[in-house]
Amino acid sequence: MVAATGNADTTVGHGELIKDVERALTAHGRAVLTGPAGAGKTEVVAAVAAAAEVRHETVLRLAPEATDQWIPEASAAALLASVPGAALERLSGPQRTAIALLRREADAPRAGRDHVALRLAVVEVLRSLAARTPVLLVLDNAQWLDAESTDLLRFALRLTPPRVRVLVAECVQGGAPVGSPLCGLGTPAIRVPPLGADEVAELLARHGLPARLAGRIHHASGGNPRLALALGRSLAEAAEARDGSAHHADALPLSGQAREVARRLLAEAPAQARRTLLLAALAARPTTALLRRAGRPDAEAELAEAERAALVTVGEDGVVAFTAGALPMALAADAGWPERTAGHAALAAAVDDPVQAVRHRALAVDTPDEWLAAEISEAAAACRRRGQRALAAELGLLAAERTPVNRPGDELARLVAAAEDAGWAGRADLARRATRAVLARDASPADRVRARLAVIDAAGQALAALDETFAHAMDDAAGDPALQAAVQLRIATKYNLSDGDPVRSRDAAAEAGRLAALGGDQVAEAMALTVRARMGRILGDPDAEDILAEALALPAPEVPLGMRNAPQYLAVRHALFDDRLADARHQLLVLLPAVRRTGSAEDVFEVLRSLTEVELRRGRCAAASSHARRAVELTIEAGLSPGPAWYAAAMAEAMGGSFARAAGYARRGIQASEEERDQVFLSRSLYALGLTELATGEAAKAVSTLRRVAGLEAAQQVVDPSILRWHGELAEALVAADAPDEAAELLGAVRTVALGLGRTAVVAALDRARGLCLSAQGDADAAVDLLGATADRFDALRLPVERGRTLLALARVERRRRRRAPARAALRAAADVFTEAGAKPWAELAAEHREPAPARGGAAMVMAALTEGETRLALLVAEGASNQEAAAKLFVSVKTVEARLTRIYQKLGVRSRAQLATALRTR
Repeated sequence: MVAATGNADTTVGHGELIKDVERALTAHGRAVLTGPAGAGKTEVVAAVAAAAEVRHETVLRLAPEATDQWIPEASAAALLASVPGAALERLSGPQRTAIALLRREADAPRAGRDHVALRLAVVEVLRSLAARTPVLLVLDNAQWLDAESTDLLRFALRLTPPRVRVLVAECVQGGAPVGSPLCGLGTPAIRVPPLGADEVAELLARHGLPARLAGRIHHASGGNPRLALALGRSLAEAAEARDGSAHHADALPLSGQAREVARRLLAEAPAQARRTLLLAALAARPTTALLRRAGRPDAEAELAEAERAALVTVGEDGVVAFTAGALPMALAADAGWPERTAGHAALAAAVDDPVQAVRHRALAVDTPDEWLAAEISEAAAACRRRGQRALAAELGLLAAERTPVNRPGDELARLVAAAEDAGWAGRADLARRATRAVLARDASPADRVRARLAVIDAAGQALAALDETFAHAMDDAAGDPALQAAVQLRIATKYNLSDGDPVRSRDAAAEAGRLAALGGDQVAEAMALTVRARMGRILGDPDAEDILAEALALPAPEVPLGMRNAPQYLAVRHALFDDRLADARHQLLVLLPAVRRTGSAEDVFEVLRSLTEVELRRGRCAAASSHARRAVELTIEAGLSPGPAWYAAAMAEAMGGSFARAAGYARRGIQASEEERDQVFLSRSLYALGLTELATGEAAKAVSTLRRVAGLEAAQQVVDPSILRWHGELAEALVAADAPDEAAELLGAVRTVALGLGRTAVVAALDRARGLCLSAQGDADAAVDLLGATADRFDALRLPVERGRTLLALARVERRRRRRAPARAALRAAADVFTEAGAKPWAELAAEHREPAPARGGAAMVMAALTEGETRLALLVAEGASNQEAAAKLFVSVKTVEARLTRIYQKLGVRSRAQLATALRTR
């Protein structure tokens, strides 16, 4: 018997759930919390109990263990053992005797006990406690209550006063529920929901585990917190044993605690159902019809039992999906070889897909067979044509394993093909496995290079740890210009992505182009020119467009490997940077089906990310959010680096969803990019966070965050301000933080560059910030004129969200000079623009800024006299903050606080902190 305990940090994602439980207890006095093992019920119960103790309620806890269910009245004895002795003193003699016997002899024979007196004693104890303070009775693990204790508690709870509230937590999967019969009909039953991917990321981060693994761990755990942590720890331990790092696409090891948690969940299903579940685990796309054909005639009934145990869901079309990806892994791992082979043999005869039939036949045997190996290779080629590169890689490895030892050439060719397929699919685990096998054989330098390049291609953003792989690939490629060009292209990408050095990236690309031309590889030459053009754009090179045109003129396949380095894709990105949004969208929609055919998950993601950005600029926030969701889903499914997907999701949420969710995605993106040393998407996720902080009025935080972006961009030698448009946002944040002179200096420098490069929309965004700057510097008329003209320019450029933001800025300036009618008109116009664009958080922001009726005009005028930075400082000081504390909270120096406080005193006509507080209260 143990008490219900829990760590506060394991209630991640359950804040609203705890509030729901509190509301149910308040309204009904009873609540039942249900969910599978490891869902977090104990932690929620502990949080509710802790809150009750803070309110000085009496909390009685009971948490039986599995063995207690077989001991009569064991739980009742444990509950009474926790009752203070004073509560027992007023009981009658028979009642005290009954309790004493139970507490001393819980496992003794029940004959001779006065069970009526015992029941009445429990009722009197609860009444006695409730007479002094409200009582919360917490029953955790109620599924393990023994039958006698359940009957006793059911009787007692029917007679307790309303001041006795009851919270029951139970794991109802295979057995009969206990909570509702115990508490009575009509008791609210609240199910603990699974965690979302973001919440899993937060849970992992709090436990020191890499957040970049969150997507795959969320899929494998089904959002079960205990299983998620166990999987995260298993993966971290496996990575430490290997090379000290965990890759985002590593296979999840189901061992130790993770395997035990999965087994515990599966134990809720009857044995017959588990046999059907094993077949479903072995199938690529299990359906009830397939399972029936494979020898499970009662599949529907058995799956219904598994569905009641929250192990699977069965769709209307009969498709079977496991609620957690670790469950089929555990089923397959725990099944013996004869059981697995029999299952694969049955499925081979039942599936209607020839590729899957071959796969199951191959998995049903473990002896070399050249005919079977050749058949598997043909199936892999079919998958390649379908764009199913991950499955092609798995089949290629199977084909190599089934190749007889007297055919080493065939085995090596199959291993190299499997490695390349894995590289395309972003499956680092399969790429490493195939490459290790290639390097262990008598492979040619060309085959070794191809295999090593597959490992590099599968690594996604995590290129910083592959220096040795690059070095070995260059050594193997010596003497072959085409191979050297292929390696140099990857080095150019690494210089930009991981090192943040576009100059070295441009030079490596130039060398790759020279080698490609020497080796007669025009595809590689076009890709090298593309990298040069991209780096040129970053560096402000006026020849960048000519270099890109040269790349586009070269013959190339429809979509070369690595969408990032395809000239037609860079042309789309340039159209986006130049705000030629209709052209960009059209070309992306042409590319999307093409990249899906190639089977490269990373290429599909690139197109979805760009579509997200294009639709946001066009003011089609709903469409952008849809693309961003698909990008995140693809990232999780394929095991890609999550940093770029979380950046895309952050921007979609910041424009069309929720500022709070945007900040959450941005922080995940920052952490993942830092873990993988991805400098490019680190700056992008920081920008998304800074934008959100600026929008929500956290100016000092926005300044700090956006200064980090500025530092990264300076280190990366970025010149062109159209690629990541942080400059105007930082200037606006500086103005809001009462540093208009610094903002003006930044705007002047960037505006010169933007005008020189012809970046019209960038200049407009800078002018919006300049209008706010002019207002802060006292030139309100010029500010209004500039902001009005800028709003018109954004309208002409067909950038509605930017126009709405400019109108919002105009309203703030008009309000500051106490022109309420123009301010309200600008706010209404901004709200209309945001609503039409689907920019929900900005529309809400415009609504929040609408000024109420001027009943308290004096106070409004007082606060209007202060800048935003002064207002925040005034409120902090009025609440009692010292200068040092205010400086820390506002991210400014103490001297700045002192100077700003002097201006506040002058504007409000006060002389002390006390007078300031009084002025703010009374006015």
